[in-house]
Amino acid sequence: MEFKLAQWLAGEFSNESQALSQPAWFVNLKLWHRPLPVSIDGNYALFAEQAPALKLEQAYRQRIFVIQPATETKPMTVQYYAFKEHQKWRGAGMNPQILDSLRLQDIEKLPGCALEVITTENKFSAQPFPNSVCQFYIQGNLCQIELGFAVTSQEFFSSDKGIDPETQKPIWGALIAPYQFQKMQGFSVSETLPVMT
Repeated sequence: MEFKLAQWLAGEFSNESQALSQPAWFVNLKLWHRPLPVSIDGNYALFAEQAPALKLEQAYRQRIFVIQPATETKPMTVQYYAFKEHQKWRGAGMNPQILDSLRLQDIEKLPGCALEVITTENKFSAQPFPNSVCQFYIQGNLCQIELGFAVTSQEFFSSDKGIDPETQKPIWGALIAPYQFQKMQGFSVSETLPVMT
């Protein structure tokens, strides 16, 4: 199931039709999920970033998610990782060769930033574990995100929201409904990968 999830996630996506129909609520974005050429601890991993459709050079929210298989004690999980130097990897969605030099020392696991994956025949849904809080620091500022997504073979729905750590109110992202992305191009995923060092 992990390979199928990686295949469905991998690709270039656009929410143009949603943004055109509801411009007050949804920015027109391009989203990339690039399969890494290596595994992380033996698990499939994807690089993600997004950019305004008219300013692709302004890509942001660089991150990695790792698909961890189910065990006897926990379900299939998507664990998020952050880059220690975001700018170094900016643009890897369009230029995946940037990722060729990526090493474990360049990323850090984000505690509390993991999603439980629920599987149905035609969709994977990922939601936060109960009582988990995804918080981390960027340039000394505390950030909090409520993560979540659903994916089919041709669509990706992002319910990520930025949360004000003090008021606990949403301040950006999927404020009224998930961002709905259509897959414009798929990227191949290798079943067997070397382990990242």
